[in-house]
Amino acid sequence: MQINLYHGKSGLRATAAWLLLFIFILASLVYAQPAEDKSLTLPLGPKPYRGKFLLIEPGKLYSAGKGQPIEFERLIKEMKKARFIYLGETHDNLDMHEMQFRVIEALYRQDPNLAIGLEQITVDLQPVLNRWVGGELDEETFLKEIRWYVTWSFNYGYYRKIFDLAREKKLPLFALNAPRNIISKIRMQGYEALTEEEKKIVPPLDLSNEEHRWLLKTIFEAEEIPPQMKGANLETMFEGLYRAQVAWDETMGTKAVEAAEATGRRVVVLAGSGHLLYNLGLNYRAWKKSRQPLATVIGVQVPGNSRIKVSRGLADFIYGVEEKDYPAYPAFSLNLKKIEGLTNLVVSANPTEPLARKAGFQKGDVILSVEDQPVSGIHDFRLMIAGHNWGDEIKVRVLRNGEVVLLNVRFNPELLKKKN
Repeated sequence: MQINLYHGKSGLRATAAWLLLFIFILASLVYAQPAEDKSLTLPLGPKPYRGKFLLIEPGKLYSAGKGQPIEFERLIKEMKKARFIYLGETHDNLDMHEMQFRVIEALYRQDPNLAIGLEQITVDLQPVLNRWVGGELDEETFLKEIRWYVTWSFNYGYYRKIFDLAREKKLPLFALNAPRNIISKIRMQGYEALTEEEKKIVPPLDLSNEEHRWLLKTIFEAEEIPPQMKGANLETMFEGLYRAQVAWDETMGTKAVEAAEATGRRVVVLAGSGHLLYNLGLNYRAWKKSRQPLATVIGVQVPGNSRIKVSRGLADFIYGVEEKDYPAYPAFSLNLKKIEGLTNLVVSANPTEPLARKAGFQKGDVILSVEDQPVSGIHDFRLMIAGHNWGDEIKVRVLRNGEVVLLNVRFNPELLKKKN
């Protein structure tokens, strides 16, 4: 798997940061490399497809059932009977979001009785989604009230067309995700540590699915684990991560079913493909509760002029997307924190990400302004960064050792090319 590290990560110690990175991998779409990725070829999914494969090329859409390419119109026709449609994504891949938009738009034309469920939004923010669909909020106010760049952090531009379509067509939007603090508590302490109120958000966890565990273990073992983390605690670490993944899937699956029952509509779910692979994630959890027909669509990134071997059981429909050297929208990872008594943000660790490192940020820098505008909140800082494109340059003033230092952040995509 190829992992992009230039998105917002919290300023944690090395071990905790690696744990968050692994969770990010699971929540993101599969990135393909020329070398065979074992997680893409496991004998999982529907039994008739086990041991059978597809060779995925960029720009082509495939039916697992037929074992061959199909046209987009055929995809929509074959999903007509599905009550739940799951559209996987790599969060920072614009082509994948364009496919999501095309599918939603086509499904609406097929049957306007549609709702959309979102991994990207936590359940406590449902009232803001309602106000957006109701036309009460402009985009700027919506992003601030939903705290998009803290709740999710990926550029809103990836999702804008989908949110605009939902408001235009009055398609209900449903928050599916659990707040991060609850997932963190489950990972560290187990489900039993939750309060009764928290258990109303996250249902009991079924950790008994051995095929799902096998999939997650395959991904876990494929990653480069720092030497200091190996040893007796490795299995304990995996168990915590697995609890977190199941908690996400149980919560989102339950909320998707509740959305269908509350509205009587078909529900399209947008989620990272790590939650959907082999129909073993949130789609499986929702099916156990509803027993309603479903369809899962997943994209796989393929290096140019090549093909990727994947199991036909990976999803009901699979499409190839040409692998990019860098995402459509610039972003960089800068660990920030708030200090009591100080309104400004403080850089909490020396950056390892190339854009922030090249700009010269250092641990302890106090952020004074971005483009001469004062900024005191993490969301406001990320929102200002998100408003720029590749090739732009912004000026950030910081206080360092009692002196004001001017840093130039250049959004130079060359720094990110071929970065794994």
